[in-house]
Amino acid sequence: MMKVAYVFATPNAATYKLATMILPQLEKGIHGADVVGMMFFDDNLFCLRQGDPVGERLARIAKEKNILLMVCDQCAVQRNVAEGTFEMCGTGSVTAKGLVDGVVAGCFPQLYGALAGSPPDYVITL
Repeated sequence: MMKVAYVFATPNAATYKLATMILPQLEKGIHGADVVGMMFFDDNLFCLRQGDPVGERLARIAKEKNILLMVCDQCAVQRNVAEGTFEMCGTGSVTAKGLVDGVVAGCFPQLYGALAGSPPDYVITL
């Protein structure tokens, strides 16, 4: 089956496209592709805060299906949902805080490394 990774980069991509399309399809087992990773930028990462219904549902599916959930480290530091500084961004030293289980913080070097074992056939930016 085709493997995909999603990058949530445009405003409301996580609260609209992920929450109302992708996540329900994953939960029903009808998505049509194996999702190997999701990268969240800007305010899209707010759906991953602990207690958020979308984030909690996504965390369960990600654990079950072994889907990487990564937030941009710089975006997370800026929004106070990570431990670290801007100078640490991209080094792999920033850690997520206050986010649902399984979410990691990183930048492109960490994303590439995390997906290397199961590289996607397609990367879809929403």
